[in-house]
Amino acid sequence: MTTSKSLNDTEIASAILHLCDVRGIRKTICPSEVARLLNHEDPSWRALMPDIRRVAAKLAAQGQIATTQRGKHVDAEHVRGPIRLGLISSHRS
Repeated sequence: MTTSKSLNDTEIASAILHLCDVRGIRKTICPSEVARLLNHEDPSWRALMPDIRRVAAKLAAQGQIATTQRGKHVDAEHVRGPIRLGLISSHRS
């Protein structure tokens, strides 16, 4: 990773779930919001996007979030173009 801060999958997943929780059910976030949250001091936040998409795909496979494009479910790791992340149910207490 070319960013100044090295992040692991747990940190990325936590940030995704936190932002989705804050936004609420039936609302979505952009993966770039996660990148900016995790790397707010470094303008190269875009370097985090592949990792964020990869972790989002794992969370979706586990049934914790939905990954969508134009309202349709997609595989975040393999689809091109902008995607959205959102809660699919109240998964956390």
